[in-house]
Amino acid sequence: MTIATVARQARVSRQTVSNVLNAPHIVREETRQRVQEAIDSLGYRVSQAARQMRTGRSRLIAVRIEPTRDGINGSVLDRFLHGLTETAETAGYRTMLYTAGDDESEIAAYDDLLTAYDLDGFVLTGTDHGDPRTAWLAERGVAFVTFGRPWDDLTAHPWVDVDGAAGTALATAHLLAHGHRRIGFLGWPPGSGVGDDRRSGWRETLRAAGADPTGLDRATEDGIAEGERLMRDLLVVADPPTAVVCASDSLAFGALQAVRAADSAVALIGFDDTPVAAAVGLTSVSQPLAEAAARCVDLLTAVLDGDHQTPDPVLLQPSLVLRHTA
Repeated sequence: MTIATVARQARVSRQTVSNVLNAPHIVREETRQRVQEAIDSLGYRVSQAARQMRTGRSRLIAVRIEPTRDGINGSVLDRFLHGLTETAETAGYRTMLYTAGDDESEIAAYDDLLTAYDLDGFVLTGTDHGDPRTAWLAERGVAFVTFGRPWDDLTAHPWVDVDGAAGTALATAHLLAHGHRRIGFLGWPPGSGVGDDRRSGWRETLRAAGADPTGLDRATEDGIAEGERLMRDLLVVADPPTAVVCASDSLAFGALQAVRAADSAVALIGFDDTPVAAAVGLTSVSQPLAEAAARCVDLLTAVLDGDHQTPDPVLLQPSLVLRHTA
């Protein structure tokens, strides 16, 4: 069974079949479906060894699985990984997962993986200021894209991100529209690119509405216990908030526990729309993770195709999923 056999069955050229197998994004959907039907009916299977010899590519991309923290926000990366794996497979790539506890061990993993598997490229997650991982890969000419901005230089490399400031702005505007003026924020310590971005959306939206955010901002490491502790602190200030926007669902779930223990009526909004948020009825900002994953594959494919131009970055917009807690 050869590409020529598939081409005859689908009534297309051999090059079109090759494009469907190696770069399906450049083939019209109708043609791609016809070729795929021929592939399925004939039982054609690509020889990966032959493909690698011909193209010089392994058709393997790698992405890190981050350590599980509290069982809530880990689901965000899980959804992204599912979307990435499915989209990569459609584009003719396989996804390899690896673990690393910190940036240093992740860089060590790059060296091992590139030597052992001749990977085509990486998709990185969780970017921050001064990220050593991107510098290491760039210095060695290894193809990569990031799910997350290069916070120090937005033109440094291809990236896909979700506008966190727009997400917290949506949440804050929703609370303002429902009559709240004292709106607090539970976030992460200053210096985190993602955390600072989400904090800025809350702060600037309040200021634009003429509301004062002073004294209503609390920061901690991410976690349920941390969110509960900070919420208890906000509840006993002289003029406590009537609503709180949180940088994560973990912080929001902790805040919800504090609010219920105090029998208080505080509207809460989380971030990431995790299954836990849905289970407890928590309003939350939702990221378009499947689209983010697909765009990461698109950008990485463009880099690997070697058009010598850095693909334009992609900034996606979140949405607000309303439930009874806000």
